[in-house]
Amino acid sequence: MNDASTTARELAGGASLRDVLGQAPAESWPALDRAIRELRPQELGVHVAPAGRWLQWPWNSPLPVLRRSPRSRPESATVLSLCHHDGRIREAALELTPGSPDLLPLLIVRCTDWAAPVRERARALLSEVPAPALAPGAELILLLARREQGRFAVDLLGRVLREGPAAQVEALLTSPDRATRRFAHRIAVDRGLLAPGRLARLAADSGDASLQDLCAEAAVASMRDKDHDDVLGVLLKARNGRVRAAGVTALRRTGRHDEARARLTDRSGVVRACARYVLRQGGTDPLPLYRAMCAGEVTEPGAAAGLGECGDRTDAETLWALVQHPEAAVRVHAVTGLRALDAVTRTGLAPLIEDPSSAVVRAATRALLPHAAGFSREWLSARNAPDRPRAVRVAAQRLLRAAGYSRPTG
Repeated sequence: MNDASTTARELAGGASLRDVLGQAPAESWPALDRAIRELRPQELGVHVAPAGRWLQWPWNSPLPVLRRSPRSRPESATVLSLCHHDGRIREAALELTPGSPDLLPLLIVRCTDWAAPVRERARALLSEVPAPALAPGAELILLLARREQGRFAVDLLGRVLREGPAAQVEALLTSPDRATRRFAHRIAVDRGLLAPGRLARLAADSGDASLQDLCAEAAVASMRDKDHDDVLGVLLKARNGRVRAAGVTALRRTGRHDEARARLTDRSGVVRACARYVLRQGGTDPLPLYRAMCAGEVTEPGAAAGLGECGDRTDAETLWALVQHPEAAVRVHAVTGLRALDAVTRTGLAPLIEDPSSAVVRAATRALLPHAAGFSREWLSARNAPDRPRAVRVAAQRLLRAAGYSRPTG
């Protein structure tokens, strides 16, 4: 699609709305509305009125009557009238929108018009639009919901989708527009259109945090005994920690508290916290379990972080030993555990700034930022030298800034 100003000029020249806009994205319609208002009278080579001029209407005259006849009233002229700077002309042009699907987006735009007579007439006409025709305008309706007068169309769309066929809602679940997907999923959940197993899969597969929470919570709330394995199996294996956390929390509801043991060492802190909660609800203290996992050969890196999260300062010695562990993931989680215990020291973690693992360097840097003032400028500048690995240079630069030294170079 051309930019809005070009499209407005093409319409003023008599071009077809469908030809210049086609399947335009939602934001194109408010942009077109603004662009038409900005056109100069000499740019309008077409017929906003039968006289072939840009309509000017005396303030105390009756509303203009705009005829539907294709000969005297081409579609492009109706578009220009619908976006006219004079509200009386916009209001009159609304009478030409019924039965014209291509003009529906502009009817939706007019529902948010600043002029109350235009807005109210547009809303009355939009209320008469058949439900199947309204649903495809969901993206534009939700975009305009940000406006002060945008709620009417949203409420109308919600009512249509809640009362209409499930297929209308289903069609919007996979919309490319995020706001539309969220809106449709909320309605689908409210109507109970999605089975618990499907909700769990939607939560696990979605990259949208809002949909993850919505679908995961709905899956757990709606599952029956026969759904437990299906729902929990999907949620507990999800890539996203928020979704796994919902699955772990649901173990309590199903009476499967002991299965939370396997999640004590999850890579996500939220999941680890949920696992500890579920175990405590089942009568098991997770701290001895963490201590046992960290006392010998550590095979689950997350155990080190978990020990710091629920242990006490006496556990710091164990975590300091794990800072030297040969496995980088264990070193990372040991640093996380020390931060949770507030047991970080500058001298203890400074060597990790030059760790061969960039993940360890990043974890150590985050832990050392509150202690940055204790580093000398010379020590940090030496690690910001061009011959140092990138992760080390970035760490030195962050610490230089946190220490309040002059802008780092290198």
